[in-house]
Formats: sequence, C-alpha cells, structure tokens
Amino acid sequence: MANVTFKGNPVTLLGNEVKVGDKAPNFSVLANDLSPVTLENTKGQVRLISAVPSLDTGVCDAETRRFNEEANSLGDVKILTISVDLPFAQKRWCGANGIENVQTLSDHRDLSFGEAYGVAIQELRLLTRAVFVVDSTDTVTYVEYVSEATNHPNYEAALEAARNAK
Repeated sequence: MANVTFKGNPVTLLGNEVKVGDKAPNFSVLANDLSPVTLENTKGQVRLISAVPSLDTGVCDAETRRFNEEANSLGDVKILTISVDLPFAQKRWCGANGIENVQTLSDHRDLSFGEAYGVAIQELRLLTRAVFVVDSTDTVTYVEYVSEATNHPNYEAALEAARNAK
C-alpha cells in the first residue's frame, strides 16, 4: 500500500492499491440526488477520478475548482470527484461555487470506492487525496497517491495523463 500521512501523522489505508495497467475496479457511490453511480455508468469514456478528504477544506476546494476550470481543455474526459461528504453537502457546495464540469460523488455509505482504490483512511473514515485516470477500456493509465493528504496533487501530470488517455 501507498505510504500516506494526514497532517504529518501516518494513516492506514484500507483496500487495494491501484497501479497503472490495472483494470479499474468497479465501485458504487451516490450522486447528489442519491442515485447510485458506478464505474460502469461512464463506460467507454476517459475518466479523471479525484479522491479528496472533504470539499469543505481549502486544498480539496482548490483542487475541485482547478479540475472544473480545466475540464473544457480536456475534451470528452469525465471528471469525478469523490469524497465521503454527504450528497446534500456536495450539492450545496457545487451550487455555491459554480461547479458544473465536475461530478461530485459521495462514498459515505459504504466506502466502496475508498476500499476498491485503496484510499479509505481507517483512522478517520475519510478518503486520502489521490488522482486516477482510467481510459475508455477501463484500464488505469495514471495513479497518484499524494503522500501527505493535505497537499495538492500534481495537477499538470494528471491533466496530461487525461489528455493522452484514449
């Protein structure tokens, strides 16, 4: 598993670490209207999946805004931001911040995504910060587990990977 800290303290990640070349694991999360969303819902598309601890924090806010701003430059890439925030809070946050190009999804119900992608923090029941790019054949083409969960990911590398995925 990836070695990750949260505010300088080591944390335990649950699930399986995902690596480039792996078949992307399926998951079930909730959309803002409480409908279930799985990886299969975006089958055939390139996906940039951003896992964040909470949209109500500065880095997660900035990260989601950045991917929202970059969405138009990515063409037909679907951007998903997943946290354990409640769907109602995600919807309210998106509305207040003009987020229209990123789909926020909640993993609060059963940590399906968190465990499938090895980003669930056991001690906090939050997701650690990570970015995955999944191509149109459901192959993982980019992975970044951010070593300190309160730091920003490598935006340029993730965006370039999304642009290059087919």
